[in-house]
Amino acid sequence: MRWKRTWFVVLVLGMLAVALAACRPGGGKAYGGTIKIGHVAPLTGEIPKVGESGKQALELWLEETGGKVNVGGTEYQIEFVHEDNESKAESAAAAVTKLITQDKVLAIIGPYASKQAIPAGEVADKNKTPLISPWSTNPRTTKDRPFVFRAAFLDDFQGQVLAKFAQEEFGAQKVAVLYDIASDYPKGLAEFFRAAAEDLGMEVVAFESFTTGDKDFSAQLTKIINSGADVLFTPQYYNEVPLIVRQAKELGWDKPILGSDSWGSAELMNLCKDDCVGYYFSTHWAVAGAKGKAKEFIDKYQAKYGETPDDVAALAWDSANLLKLAIEKCGKLTGNVEEDRQCIRDALASIPEYEGVTGRMKFNEQGDPIKCAIIVKITPDYKFTFYKAVCPEGMGQ
Repeated sequence: MRWKRTWFVVLVLGMLAVALAACRPGGGKAYGGTIKIGHVAPLTGEIPKVGESGKQALELWLEETGGKVNVGGTEYQIEFVHEDNESKAESAAAAVTKLITQDKVLAIIGPYASKQAIPAGEVADKNKTPLISPWSTNPRTTKDRPFVFRAAFLDDFQGQVLAKFAQEEFGAQKVAVLYDIASDYPKGLAEFFRAAAEDLGMEVVAFESFTTGDKDFSAQLTKIINSGADVLFTPQYYNEVPLIVRQAKELGWDKPILGSDSWGSAELMNLCKDDCVGYYFSTHWAVAGAKGKAKEFIDKYQAKYGETPDDVAALAWDSANLLKLAIEKCGKLTGNVEEDRQCIRDALASIPEYEGVTGRMKFNEQGDPIKCAIIVKITPDYKFTFYKAVCPEGMGQ
């Protein structure tokens, strides 16, 4: 009869374990039914509007979706853990370290600017934690980092788009560049633009630089004006562009100025006003004439915040949906952080194509999306109006 007593004890212990699991928060679900996702953004520092846009998009996403994700028939609640990187590279790396080691997040959205995304991506990859940068376009962010992904096109493609646009739109034969040599994004894009322009047969007659925080560009702009350039390209952030444009005009520049996706914040026109009207820049989407998913997102964002979403907000929204899709593709969460991070990473890497509010994108083996770029024109009513789409071969709008 001893074996009967033994089996009885085993049965009771098993039932007790099930009962205790059912009593835990989440009814025995991994992580108590709550999935923590980190969000690293420049909420303060040089480009706080970028951080604000990204955070607002994620808060709207939680509200619209209920923050629910279904993993193999089990429903979980998403919780974002927000960290301010202060627009600094070292703060971004520290924020990602904290999220991974202390908060035990399963994945991270952000940082946005390449200057912060590159070092943050290094930390995430070393700790085998999936990270999606919504806005970083520098190739170094994801290069040889299997745990790092992005929602934006790359700067080598953007550089080609802009150089070709300068030649075709303005008939440019000579081009000039003014960029921040101390910041990864403008430095990298400036170099890609120069290479693309030279490949197209144009002459780069001025390649001028400055350092983050500089306010006086008169020396560089004087050289650019004297160089005989037909177009000036400056891949700087929205807070720097107004200073550059204003000083250029004061010194007598009256030719086209071309920008990049870093111009895309709505805050640009609050700072630049009429000085930027008539200029063009490349970006990830255009609000005017938006349809389908993009129009739905715009309407919801405007209704909640009373302002038009910029490309940062749209890319953050797409990043959240990509991550949700990857978590669902896992099929099951084990409760083991390392295993579940690996599962989410593998699921992200297996997404072949995605239709987001910023358009259709296909992913390559590096975790980079192949997608169209949009050229917008700044109109007298301070709107970023769709001008044309430029797509990689085989990718329509």
